[in-house]
Amino acid sequence: MKEMYPKNGRVILHVDMNSFYASVEMALDPTLKGKPLAIAGNPKERRGIIVTCSYEARKFGVKTTMPIWEAKKLCPQLIVMSPNFEHYRVASQGMFEVLHQYSDLVEPVSIDEGYVDITGSFELGSPLDIAKKIQKQLLDQLDLPCSIGVAPNRFLAKMASDMKKPLGIMVLRKRDVQKVLWPLDVIEMHGIGKKSAEKLNQMGILTINDLAEANDIQLKAILGINGLRLKERANGIDERPVDPEAANAFKSIGNSTTLPSDVANQQQLFHVLESLTAKVAVRMKRKKVLANSIGITIRYKSRKTITRSKKLSNPISQKEELYQESKNLFLKNWNGDSVRLLGVTGSDLIERKQAVKQLDLFSYEKDAKKEPLTETLNHLRNKYGESIIDRATEKTTESNSQTNMISETSFSKDFLDFFPKE
Repeated sequence: MKEMYPKNGRVILHVDMNSFYASVEMALDPTLKGKPLAIAGNPKERRGIIVTCSYEARKFGVKTTMPIWEAKKLCPQLIVMSPNFEHYRVASQGMFEVLHQYSDLVEPVSIDEGYVDITGSFELGSPLDIAKKIQKQLLDQLDLPCSIGVAPNRFLAKMASDMKKPLGIMVLRKRDVQKVLWPLDVIEMHGIGKKSAEKLNQMGILTINDLAEANDIQLKAILGINGLRLKERANGIDERPVDPEAANAFKSIGNSTTLPSDVANQQQLFHVLESLTAKVAVRMKRKKVLANSIGITIRYKSRKTITRSKKLSNPISQKEELYQESKNLFLKNWNGDSVRLLGVTGSDLIERKQAVKQLDLFSYEKDAKKEPLTETLNHLRNKYGESIIDRATEKTTESNSQTNMISETSFSKDFLDFFPKE
């Protein structure tokens, strides 16, 4: 597949979830599917504003930011629901976990969209194959539709994903810019809002083609340096890399796995939990974070799914601690029936350097025993640098997780069924 990738350029995907909030509600309650649904700030007040709506509602003319009373007038059968941001946060988390299975270069830009640089992912298939796999996996596991743009840079990928909604895939190459983009009205270009479009129109710049050929001095005069950037975009030029560190959007790290068969044996389930927590621990170590909360997801043979979480007294990151807490949470909530999927999540993450233990008597006694070792480690790190020495448990956690692999699918739709925290 390597020959299907450019020798010098990049291959970037823009993954954009379709009607995200409404789609999450439909995934949680399938009876809403096919019906006009709107998520609004305050459904009880006619003056409330539509946050988003399903494509079924859009057919009636319902739009984002429209007052509820106006939307109801256009579509009397419209179902209006309050937003549940905890559900959407967890669904977003699951979405990005899927994207990370295809590349380490994933940059979230909002709760429901992100860029993926798959230039080095040729072993997983052609760019179009990967886009199809991602789209299918999000639909199968999360029951959430998305549109994907495939292009040599971020701008073209974003433009491409907007052209095929819902549930579409669009490939947009630089050689297609003149034919596909240039005829469009300038306001349809990503990065241009209503006010900028009005200013450009006053200059006689009506289409993306006009912008691509506009005078640099005039553009800079009315839009500043951004005007020149927009002209580059109109010509299909965008050098911005996909930067995983650009948006510190993650507040949790987790893994889940669908078991090869339904399992009711407690010890087998414990082994699965142990393997999942080992992987979570490795990722937390890499990101140098600790978790203030632990969560587990259980999907039964009947497909009933529960997600439970617990606030921890002290932040943790070690495999043993994560395993013990997730095991306790599992035992408290497992009803004994056969399990098809298990998931573990460390959430409310904080950086290791910022972590301050709120020690109770028990944890104080444990830490006191470690104090001579801790002082020695700190002395070595101060003298030779932070990475000079790590705990053996951290090293073995990483190696064990690589040799004790389970067929896993990270997050799945099961994480959407989020219940209130204890």
